Amino acid sequence: MPLVIGVRFRNAGRRSYYQPGQLDPALGAWVVVPTAQGPEVAEVCQTAQEVPEEKLTAPLREAIRMATPQDLAQRDANRLKEKQAFETCRERIQKHGLDMKLVDVEYSFDNSKLTAFFTSGGRVDFRALVKDLAGIFRTRIELKQIGVRDEARMLTGLGSCGRNLCCSQFLYEFQPVSIRMAKEQSLSLNPTKISGLCGRLMCCLKYEQDQYERSRKRMPRLGREVITPQGRGIVTALNPLLETVQVRVSSGDSYEIRQYPADQVQKLGQPQAKAGPAAAVEADKWDAPLDADLDEEFLGTPVDPVCEAGQTPDED
Repeated sequence: MPLVIGVRFRNAGRRSYYQPGQLDPALGAWVVVPTAQGPEVAEVCQTAQEVPEEKLTAPLREAIRMATPQDLAQRDANRLKEKQAFETCRERIQKHGLDMKLVDVEYSFDNSKLTAFFTSGGRVDFRALVKDLAGIFRTRIELKQIGVRDEARMLTGLGSCGRNLCCSQFLYEFQPVSIRMAKEQSLSLNPTKISGLCGRLMCCLKYEQDQYERSRKRMPRLGREVITPQGRGIVTALNPLLETVQVRVSSGDSYEIRQYPADQVQKLGQPQAKAGPAAAVEADKWDAPLDADLDEEFLGTPVDPVCEAGQTPDED
């Protein structure tokens, strides 16, 4: 496995891997690395370690050098220019009457290109806008359409938990999230309670999903009759995180609600009277998923770029 370092170009941006070469940067250090747009300053988010080749994107490039104070000063100067460019781009978008929302603008490290990120309900013909911006900034212009999840990552904010958005803090890649996850975790299906600021299902639904899937295979379903140390009973509640089962068992002339670890609850044998296809269907109910595969909806929002670069008038 090759030895690589992980870097990101913006806060909570996607992680990119580079060979460290002769460098040994610490976590949080700044390095200069090559990109398709030229050299860029990036922050080290993962120290040198071996990574399987299937997780790397070829060709694997090597970091150029550690960033100098002059490099960091150039980066800060670009950030100031980006704020001014953002206002200019927004004014030009309004002037051209385009149905697009400007999210952010980025200068390349050497100022050879200005990239504007926007969201829109559909495709936008922005050829006239690109020529207009190229004449103003006298550099190459690129407009890129992004999804709503990437917009939330760039703008940041506070989630319903009161903490900063996960996507703007530590998530490097978006994972697919489905409504089936909310159902399996017995969450309210109210869209306002399980949706993030981006309007899509919250990324945190994925965090505990693996535990719920493992527990579901070991635990009975609600309403099923099971055998407990105190006798037979009916399952009334499940706690997949603690892997405990709440069972209603008979106690004399009344019933008691008791809680047992999942390994102390046994499922009853399947009825012997049934035979043929009907018996197979009944036997599969114990381990059957809560929802059919058709109920799962992929709600990931990968970047959907609609890029078009323009040249400055001097390059025509």
